[in-house]
Amino acid sequence: MVSKNSSLFSPILIAGCFVLLIGFAIRASFGLFQIPIATEFNWLRADFSMAIAIQNLAWGVGQPIFAAIGEKFGDRKAIFLGALCYAVGMLVSSYAVTPGQHYWLEILVGFGIAGTGFGVILAVVGRATPEKHRSLALGIATAAGSAGQVVGPPFTQMLLNQWPWQTVFVILAGVVLLTLLALPFIKGEEQISSHEMQESMTKVVKQALQDRSYIFIFIGFFSCGYQLAFVTAHFPAFITEVCSVIEPDSIVRSLGVSSSTSLGAFAIALIGMANIGGTILAGWLGSRYSRKYLLAVIYALRTLVASVFILTPITPETVVIFSILMGGLWLATVPLTSGLVAQIYGLRYMGTLYGLVFFSHQLGSFMGVWLGGTMYDIYGSYNLVWWVGVGVGALSALIHLPVDERPWAERKLAAA
Repeated sequence: MVSKNSSLFSPILIAGCFVLLIGFAIRASFGLFQIPIATEFNWLRADFSMAIAIQNLAWGVGQPIFAAIGEKFGDRKAIFLGALCYAVGMLVSSYAVTPGQHYWLEILVGFGIAGTGFGVILAVVGRATPEKHRSLALGIATAAGSAGQVVGPPFTQMLLNQWPWQTVFVILAGVVLLTLLALPFIKGEEQISSHEMQESMTKVVKQALQDRSYIFIFIGFFSCGYQLAFVTAHFPAFITEVCSVIEPDSIVRSLGVSSSTSLGAFAIALIGMANIGGTILAGWLGSRYSRKYLLAVIYALRTLVASVFILTPITPETVVIFSILMGGLWLATVPLTSGLVAQIYGLRYMGTLYGLVFFSHQLGSFMGVWLGGTMYDIYGSYNLVWWVGVGVGALSALIHLPVDERPWAERKLAAA
């Protein structure tokens, strides 16, 4: 049933933003555990990298599952189940002492991120928001995830400065459960037509999978996951090693960053801070201009920024510049991609269809994290992994160009 509510800000949007903020604050902090865990157990860099890679893959597998649970049994049940998986996974992970134990437990954490992440929350927000505000609302919700990235790493680093990583995992498990406070507000009328309500999930998903535009969107989202997960998981360690000395009179020190370890957490937070504006801007632009062309531009700019960064001598100052520029493009693809899926295939099963596309994103995440650790152990450098990210980013910029943005129903009428 189509709602008569025409406002942008609603309890659902605010509650959704809260869930994403908490979930992503913790998810963005996993890279900070690379060195403490590897040092304590004398693991290779690839060992904990694989755990994070499996987490990202489980997130991708779980995303359409939790979205389908939300659309079939209710969004609040999906979010509750996700938060429970997240918290239990974090809690039990604090007792893991072997790479294999972390691998299995990160599956549970990944499913928890899926239940409290974009696939479920953006579908909730999208269905509850009028068309004229939808793209901007999706941008605001995505920006909430970025806000979590701003506060999460510094908060986690502060905890790691005081307690062992096992205790920090337990604390973060408790923080995850705060998302349950938002559940009473995840309800309301939906902007779904009577025609969409009559269609079955199986039929809609089958039609999408047979559409080449959906396949292009699926392939294009791979590089987003690759780049984001690689930077989130490996950038703090990369900065710690490359920027081992921060000069007393440097600009970075004037920002309150006195060590390369702190610079890693600061860079991740800075990316999230810049992305708050970037995602809101992308959402606003998505309601006015072609989403596929905006996506092509964003991927092209990412490719350019990463290329210049790795070709330039890396200093604390260039790390800050890179973080700001990449941050503005970081999650800007999310409101545009989710909005494009809703625009073409409708709102009824937006969560499931976006969740399937998001699986490609998480395949990229798995590759970015795993290759980062593996290539580092083989070559002692992340250079090759950076260049792979540049290549897949260029591919994503090109593959969005032939996407047909017309709604599916309109295309069927034109073909009749």
